[in-house]
Amino acid sequence: MDDATPTPDAVQAVVHRGVPLAAAWGIEVLQAAGGTATCRLPWQEALLRPGGTVSGPALMGLADVAMWAALLGLTGGRDESLTTSLTIHFLRRLPPGAVMAEARVLKRGRIIVGEVLIHGEGSSETAAHVTTSWAAVTPRA
Repeated sequence: MDDATPTPDAVQAVVHRGVPLAAAWGIEVLQAAGGTATCRLPWQEALLRPGGTVSGPALMGLADVAMWAALLGLTGGRDESLTTSLTIHFLRRLPPGAVMAEARVLKRGRIIVGEVLIHGEGSSETAAHVTTSWAAVTPRA
């Protein structure tokens, strides 16, 4: 049985310790419970690509972190699962500004499958669709 659902701040602390790049980018965990998570990537000029759009690597990193946050919300904040695949479909350009990622676990077992939708803050238009799978790893004591 999983432990109690951690607060978003607790999940964010785990994410920032486990993925220092997430801390450097300032990724915020706004919600993480019940196999879903919402994360926010604040605006940073360093995350742009030529043409003034948010870069693909930034969106992929945000998606990966959001999926881990969804797993952490399911496991009481203790999860060491590993990404085995991440496929991203870029649907439209994201202009400069904060970016939101909404992750959800679709299947949980030895292999975990999830989906992440990415959009600009304040917009409901999906800018990127991500599918991802993870190898479940039990945390060390």
